[in-house]
Amino acid sequence: MAGENVIVSKSKAFALRIIKMYKYLTSEKKEYILSKQILRCGTSIGANVKEAIRGQSKADFYAKMSIALKEASETEYWLELLNESDYIEEKHFRSIYPECQELIKILTSICKTIDS
Repeated sequence: MAGENVIVSKSKAFALRIIKMYKYLTSEKKEYILSKQILRCGTSIGANVKEAIRGQSKADFYAKMSIALKEASETEYWLELLNESDYIEEKHFRSIYPECQELIKILTSICKTIDS
């Protein structure tokens, strides 16, 4: 797709993976607390990125991207907990965790560029 925004597409693809994980956790593992947390923050990353793209000012853009970064960091934490508590298998963790870390790196870079 020409002119595609990398952070928009990556955060949306990640959100879709989080939704699938949520479905798995609730239907297969009968886990409703941690799964709700990761669903909330994992899908919020992309939502805040989309809001930032339509931001009314540089400050608005920065604020929304900063929130997206915080949500990505929180998602990273919940992924670690789900893995270490054996709710998700190691292979699934190793599949999705690097995607979350990549989003954190991209969002960190965006925020640093705006802030400088």
